[in-house]
Amino acid sequence: MKIYTKTGDTGDTSLFGGERVPKSSLRIDAYGTVDELNAQLGVVRTLKPNAEVDSLLDQIQNQLFLLGSDLAAPFDVVRTNMKRIQQSEIQILEETIDRMDAQLEPLKSFILPGGSLVSAQLHIARTICRRAERLVDALGRKEKIGKFPLMYLNRLADLLFVAARYVNKLTGTEETKWNGTTKSD
Repeated sequence: MKIYTKTGDTGDTSLFGGERVPKSSLRIDAYGTVDELNAQLGVVRTLKPNAEVDSLLDQIQNQLFLLGSDLAAPFDVVRTNMKRIQQSEIQILEETIDRMDAQLEPLKSFILPGGSLVSAQLHIARTICRRAERLVDALGRKEKIGKFPLMYLNRLADLLFVAARYVNKLTGTEETKWNGTTKSD
């Protein structure tokens, strides 16, 4: 099987189910951004976070692949072997957030993204996740996608924030608190 099909050379692509849409469509942008997020988490994993965080990121990457295929399939497309994001995946994220957050100092001010390299890369993943969330929200206002994709991304962004803080704690890296001011010349 060849990797290229040439069917997208005119600017259209196929959704799961066969419908052809422009590559610039909101649906393609949404699941393309989920794919970008998945790639960013792959970058984080190359930095060799501890085993617990790496295992979590592996699980999330698999869930993001599921979410991407969910978004690539119009809601009325039903196939017996097709899975969609469910409440159970969201529940796993919430439980992980609660477990990690319980080990962190409560936030008393905003923090700046950064800290360790793994933490900084998790913050980049968080911002990509928020962009995916905005795109999925826009898509859901135009087409039926179900309620779980948006909920999943909202919770995942929260988890990525907490995970970035958690990694800093594990590595003994101090967080930089926002001081609420800017320096001028």
